[in-house]
Amino acid sequence: MQIAHDDSRLGWEGAISVERTADWSQAWRLPHGELALFPPDALVERAGMPAGVRLTFRSDTTTVAGQIESQDEPAQVDLFVDGEWLGSAPLAGVDSFQFDGIALHQPRAERLIELWLPQHGRFKLRELALSEGASLALHQDARRRWITYGSSITQCRTASSPSQTWPAIVARGHDVHLTCLGYGGQCHLDPSIARVIRDLPADYLSMCAGINIYGSGSMNARSFRPAIIGFVRIIRERHPTTPFVVMSPIYSPSRETQKNRVDFTLAEMRDEVAQAVDALRAHGDLNLHYVNGMDVFGPDLASLLPDGLHPDAEGYRRMGTSFLESVAQRYFG
Repeated sequence: MQIAHDDSRLGWEGAISVERTADWSQAWRLPHGELALFPPDALVERAGMPAGVRLTFRSDTTTVAGQIESQDEPAQVDLFVDGEWLGSAPLAGVDSFQFDGIALHQPRAERLIELWLPQHGRFKLRELALSEGASLALHQDARRRWITYGSSITQCRTASSPSQTWPAIVARGHDVHLTCLGYGGQCHLDPSIARVIRDLPADYLSMCAGINIYGSGSMNARSFRPAIIGFVRIIRERHPTTPFVVMSPIYSPSRETQKNRVDFTLAEMRDEVAQAVDALRAHGDLNLHYVNGMDVFGPDLASLLPDGLHPDAEGYRRMGTSFLESVAQRYFG
């Protein structure tokens, strides 16, 4: 049974917007009609990569297949049925994917189908195909909503698959609806991103700030702490008491004591993040919490940083478990 890419019974959970043409639909992690307001081009490029986005629906189908626009990125799509992982399909250099043999617990039972879309590369859906005569209904996700913002370490390109990024691991482990705003190389506390987060429904918020700013020298000791405070306060305009975790960078061996081009070390930046949170809490924001990134991914995991910066697949799994146990379970209720 063929399903059009723009069928209203398909949910694009975790997307900020969905672009639809006559031929395909694509999830965006920014408002795609306003992309000119989100420079630079590199940010827009990352926002077109559907990290954390799930294509969802309810059906009694035993087959899920899709026609897509081909791309060269070594991406994958993961299939979950009623929260259980059933497999992954490669997307690099192909224009289709297919999952067969989805078992039904009882005849004609509708189940939640989730396709976790690739965390790196584009995904343009041309058509979906289900078993002949299968049912199809929109899934209404009523879970609590978590928005997390960060860099490539939140986008997680080197995770083993889309459902194995650390935010995905936390979301499933804590049973929350995920919106992942991790943009590789582009976490610079842009006010326009703060406004996007401000305007979304959220039960929990988190951000990890510092590593991209260290790498590019885009802020210094004069501007970094005020930028954190301003970013948080924009979000607080509509989420005044939502539990909000602000995390400093995870461990990166060469950057801990090495000054960048604006005379910042990563250790000094962690202190700035902590002081920003302390200042906001002192002015009444008691649901704002500082987390030291070293407590989530520290020197003991250095062997899982093959380039000294980004965790490998096992590193992201360990980071997800650590965040789930030490942060989500403590601050997210």
